[in-house]
Amino acid sequence: MKLINIPFALISTLMVTMGLSACGSIESAAQDDCTSIGWQIGSKGYQDCYKARVYERKLDYSTPAWR
Repeated sequence: MKLINIPFALISTLMVTMGLSACGSIESAAQDDCTSIGWQIGSKGYQDCYKARVYERKLDYSTPAWR
């Protein structure tokens, strides 16, 4: 079996691109979560909900700590 040698710059660029697109989806999902339960965008309750949902989703998608 022969391994393909892919330049590090290409791999890191792809990872950054995927990471940035994931951030947008986390924020969109958090917005959808909060508006679907009735919060109005701009209200105090919405802001609290949004911040909590973004935090929770980032924890869900983060890599686990190695011990």
